Amino acid sequence: MSLLLVSAALAGAASGTLSPDQEARAQALGNNLRCPICTGVPITESTNDISREMLREVREQVAAGRSNREVYRFFAARYGNFVLLDPPKEGSGVLLWGAPLLALGAGGAVLWRVLRRRTSGRARPPEPDIDEEAFDPFLAQVKRDTDSRAVSTSPRPEQP
Repeated sequence: MSLLLVSAALAGAASGTLSPDQEARAQALGNNLRCPICTGVPITESTNDISREMLREVREQVAAGRSNREVYRFFAARYGNFVLLDPPKEGSGVLLWGAPLLALGAGGAVLWRVLRRRTSGRARPPEPDIDEEAFDPFLAQVKRDTDSRAVSTSPRPEQP
């Protein structure tokens, strides 16, 4: 029984004292873990009990020599990917990260095609000659009258 108490005390003392490098790593890990109660606040800045408990767990994991990925997996398994402020870009997360880029690329391609068609559509084929007189009898009459006046008002050649 006393051996169990001594080992528990040693484990508590070991997890409570971290080297400065380990403490900095624990703080960095804590800055990337979201408080489950607060909105978008890392556990290092939150003051509620759950955040304090999570930060204590982060320190214990760092003292145990676990990697950053293992610590994040531990908390993601316990609280879900919601707890990660920077979730991993894998699985359905890749689709969420890549969808805006794909939409932007597709929109650019559509815009390029529309602009390309518009500029190539400017060179229109020449319109066929249409006899305007067949469509507008009044215009035909005006042209005949102006042609006959031009002939009658033109100077006559002098006769020798």
